[in-house]
Amino acid sequence: MFETLLLNFLFLLFPVLIVVIFFENRAYPYNNKLLVFMSAVTMVLCIAKPIKLEMGFIYDLRYIPFILVALFGGYWSALPLYAIMNIYRFYLGGAGTFPSFLFSTAVLLLVPYLSKRFIKLSSKRRILWAVVIAAFTMGMYLIILGLMTDKLDQQFWRLTVYALLTHGAVMSIIMILIEQIITNIKNRDRILQSERLNVVSELAASVSHEIRNPLTVTSGFLQLLNKSNTITPEEKGYVELSLLELNRAEKIVSDYLSFAKPQSDNMVCSNMKAEAEYTKNIIMPYATIHKVDVQFNFNNTLHKSYDKNQIQQCLINLYKNGIEAMKEKDGGTLTIDISEKKQNIVISIQDTGIGMTKEEISRLGKPYYSTKEEGTGLGMLMAYSAINKVKGIIEVESEKGKGTTFLITIPT
Repeated sequence: MFETLLLNFLFLLFPVLIVVIFFENRAYPYNNKLLVFMSAVTMVLCIAKPIKLEMGFIYDLRYIPFILVALFGGYWSALPLYAIMNIYRFYLGGAGTFPSFLFSTAVLLLVPYLSKRFIKLSSKRRILWAVVIAAFTMGMYLIILGLMTDKLDQQFWRLTVYALLTHGAVMSIIMILIEQIITNIKNRDRILQSERLNVVSELAASVSHEIRNPLTVTSGFLQLLNKSNTITPEEKGYVELSLLELNRAEKIVSDYLSFAKPQSDNMVCSNMKAEAEYTKNIIMPYATIHKVDVQFNFNNTLHKSYDKNQIQQCLINLYKNGIEAMKEKDGGTLTIDISEKKQNIVISIQDTGIGMTKEEISRLGKPYYSTKEEGTGLGMLMAYSAINKVKGIIEVESEKGKGTTFLITIPT
């Protein structure tokens, strides 16, 4: 029995090991079709090699990969496993075939329904709920099977205890490994993003400083020339046009300086209320033009030290992107919510726009990448840079055609 249990456990480790060895360091480690295929293989192997107890009963761990795929992938990912499980079970035959079909159908209908809520839970809560669901599923299956066969004797209850302990322990180990992989991927992405932003900050600071000096000198000489009485009106027009272009160049340099280190003159320690209300008022006319309703809520008492100009520009960029995402839908609602949670300032910016794919989300914040045809990507890069400087993180949730939510968490 113990050898078979270890073999089943090895079957369940198979997809996890494949992801760790071959896919964890890739840009897009998640391939739903591949994970579903590996889970199907694991499930079939568990059914083919059940755990046999000395008392004569047998059971297997087929529902662990099934439940994991249903919780993380939802209905469309669980449906192929449901089909494969029942086809193989009918092929094997036996007295428990029809009860297995009915119960797997019930699991298919109920468990994937919890997927969206499950994914939003914290890592520890996901582990806990996965163990509870696995143990509950196996417990209900055995009780229903016992009632149908009228074998609720002492041996049956011993089987139930063994099965529940096995499912709970194995599910907890698998979930801990999965959560660790997810954490490793997120940490890797954060480190890469931080390094990328640091390089951009240093480059922007050095280049902007070197360019500003000749711009200032040239602007000064042109202003003196503009006051001269010896130049013609036509020449004066050329000088004024040159000054306007120099001012525009100065603005571009200032935008690049926003990637550099926070300026001491702009540093404040506040709860961000002033910046939040200021940026909301700034963006209101733009929202009105595009028929966007802005809902604003502020409920934060925590204070944080930050560069107010960078935070303002970060918020304006995110508000503007949200409004522009609703252009094609002829308006919508931009919801801004600033609150506190466990000594963190939490900023939620939600729109009802066109949404983004997972690939588009993964590329946000990279230099010169934008989902807009006319965009440069520098706005999002600046937003990520500003939040990175206050040790915060940006999480993005989006669904194509339904909208996007930017969730900013800033520790105090």
